Amino acid sequence: MSDTPASDHPASADPASDPPGSVLRVASFNVNGIRACARRGYADWIDRRRPDIVAIQEMRSPVSEVPLDAFDGYHLAYHPGELAGRNGVAIASRVEPLKVRIGTGSREFDPQGRYIEADIDLGSRVLTVGSVYVPKGGTLYEDDASRLRYERKQRFFTHFARYLTEARRSALRDGREFLVLGDWNIAPTELDVDNAKAKRRNEGFLPEEREWIDRQMSPRTLIDVVRRLRPEEQGPYSWWSWRGQQWTLDRGWRIDYHLATPTLAAAAVTGGTDREDTYEARMSDHSPVVVDYALDRLDPNG
Repeated sequence: MSDTPASDHPASADPASDPPGSVLRVASFNVNGIRACARRGYADWIDRRRPDIVAIQEMRSPVSEVPLDAFDGYHLAYHPGELAGRNGVAIASRVEPLKVRIGTGSREFDPQGRYIEADIDLGSRVLTVGSVYVPKGGTLYEDDASRLRYERKQRFFTHFARYLTEARRSALRDGREFLVLGDWNIAPTELDVDNAKAKRRNEGFLPEEREWIDRQMSPRTLIDVVRRLRPEEQGPYSWWSWRGQQWTLDRGWRIDYHLATPTLAAAAVTGGTDREDTYEARMSDHSPVVVDYALDRLDPNG
């Protein structure tokens, strides 16, 4: 893990387009290639929703080719990794981060561009925001390539679980809230995937994957914010295959989510998926997951 200055592209924002001043709007978005997503309407979505912070996964772009006009009004911190055209995580924030940290200290996974975090000053409190792209994985009962992907994901689980615990405890000691957003490539429960019974042997819904993500969450550690807001709802899904009628029929997966420390999770007032109006309007095979947090609930003197 290393500290690095944020890569800036600041500009003035239109206050009329902002969420209310007492609300912090945070989005997680796997863009599946920022250049393609920008062509499909990313800037229009940003202009309409005006999130204060966006955690981005699968940027898939060299630093020199990032479309900076898509980030007008934001400071962009980007970890591209070393795999050309793959992965890459970023955090775009309207307030310049106090500090940016790249990676989790893993020799295997840090070069892959899978994690970045930033400390953001909210005024009454500092928030540490992480953007994670968990490996897709595989299974043990298909071919050798699938088995190797399965084993890689299990190694990531082991390392990242330790990192999450350390990072959360460090934030607690320093009086910071902690929020990890991203593409976790796991549907935690049967509410989080269409036709769950038929997918029990699918990567992303294997029992051991669901057990792992369940262990990362508890009322005293990290809380799945959207599920807290929508406890009994099927979905809301955040990923659909490009193929067939999966998006049209809403046969998707909820694999992108916000995990927050308890005080921050309790401050969430609304949250869900910004599902596009039509198939043709899709910006990615994922849709943004957006949550509004009430800042006055984070004020220790409030």
